[in-house]
Amino acid sequence: MSKIDHSPMAEMLCFDVYALNLAFGRIYKPLLDPLGVTYPQYLVLMTLWREGDLAVGEIGAHLGLDSSTLTPLLKRLEQNGMVMRRRDRRDERRVIISLTPKGRRLEAEEKRIESCLVNVAKFSQEEKMAMQGLVQKLTTHLQAGVHG
Repeated sequence: MSKIDHSPMAEMLCFDVYALNLAFGRIYKPLLDPLGVTYPQYLVLMTLWREGDLAVGEIGAHLGLDSSTLTPLLKRLEQNGMVMRRRDRRDERRVIISLTPKGRRLEAEEKRIESCLVNVAKFSQEEKMAMQGLVQKLTTHLQAGVHG
């Protein structure tokens, strides 16, 4: 029998999402530490694996991050030899981010990392899709409320 939580946080969806974010961090950290990347850096790498070379602003659009957040993150990835930054020849204001061979090699770890997460979450594919749909819907509505 599960214990009923009577704390003020028990009815706050925002707290549940916050706790979920912390739990994801605890799962991903030991998987990503041996690769030398943080979770936000991993998201950048995943974006580049799927999309190829992108401008900083395009990466930001994919991840919902502004350039002031991305720039230090990208500099660390560059210092670690995973990406290269270069100015766009057609527009000097744009910085293009490309994977290095080292950054490309890390893509082989993606399936292992994601399968570890699936094993821990214990969700069926249908449950995962339903949860993801609800989270995306909530995100869309909250963003519209902030920007609308």
